[in-house]
Amino acid sequence: MPRPHFFVAALVLLLAAACSQLPRGAAVQAEIVSEYNVENPSFQAIRVTRANMPMIATWPRTGWENEYPWPGTSHGANSSVIQTGDKLDIVIWDSQENSLLTGAAEKSAALKGVEVGPNGAVFVPYVDEVFVRGLSPQSARARIQDKLMQIAPSAQVQLSLQQGRSNSVELVGGVANPGAFPMPSRNYKILGLIADGGGVSPTLNNPRVRLLRGGTTYETSVEDLLDNGVRNTLLMPGDTVIIEEDKKTFTAIGASGLEDLIDFPKDDLSAIESVALFGGLADARADPQGVLVLREYDVHQLRSDGSAPSMQQVIFAFDLTSADGLFAARKFRINPGDTVLATESPLSQTRTLFSLIGTAFGLTQQVAGISF
Repeated sequence: MPRPHFFVAALVLLLAAACSQLPRGAAVQAEIVSEYNVENPSFQAIRVTRANMPMIATWPRTGWENEYPWPGTSHGANSSVIQTGDKLDIVIWDSQENSLLTGAAEKSAALKGVEVGPNGAVFVPYVDEVFVRGLSPQSARARIQDKLMQIAPSAQVQLSLQQGRSNSVELVGGVANPGAFPMPSRNYKILGLIADGGGVSPTLNNPRVRLLRGGTTYETSVEDLLDNGVRNTLLMPGDTVIIEEDKKTFTAIGASGLEDLIDFPKDDLSAIESVALFGGLADARADPQGVLVLREYDVHQLRSDGSAPSMQQVIFAFDLTSADGLFAARKFRINPGDTVLATESPLSQTRTLFSLIGTAFGLTQQVAGISF
């Protein structure tokens, strides 16, 4: 055999033998799901279509370990309610001569900053303690005046409320002006508080609102709060509201425009939107028939009746070359912690192989010109 032909044959054999070892950036779909064809696979593989999407949509969500409920909306009074620690400014007017309540040259007496005690009462001279906690300022004024009528039938009372810390709410972070905000009325709602704090910072990615009330935590996204009027819940004295950036991510790998941890820009993220977030599929490398979503379920979430996955590890496969696959990908929701893999196209390996063979032929032509 002539030496140049010998080198060509040897190179072709070596390239064919090393075909599975050619450099590439992602696995081929068949390699990943190959185990599913064995008798006892260790994972569940599902080709997602419009037909089975309604079933998949009912499966348990994963990656939302810190999911909290949200209180419903309600209606309160248009005036504040007096609480322990509030301070009252009380002015008593009495036109009677020789009044016990006012001086000889004055017609009024002012009691400034009278604090509501732990027992819910304030001290008023000549009538002792008057219980006002839980009353509106108008009701408290009427009660004090009613008590004073026993000693000064013509006395009239003027009352104003200085709310204490127990009659306020706190807004922590995520806004232009965080701090403690007195409740202007019992109808003070969470969107009003956020507005008073200067609005949500535009630099936060998918900001979330966390409400701490007593020993209970509630949470929702700002997007859902703005879109759903029922979420605009009524605040209660002592509430703490925290606005912070969402920390949930999914992983993008393979033959894609970006391989990284991707932040969730919103709560409901579809598979097709996730592909757009990581820069789409690499034109010369990716297999649009082999976009995979890898997900892990907890053992207690598994079922054998189809209402949930039957195995902990599940691979969802999408064919983005068909209308059926595209519409299914628009409905499929990505969960926090998912891995979205753009598999390598089998043709990419073929192109690499032919490129190497072409290089090899170039080398043999150089070898043919060498005399031995």
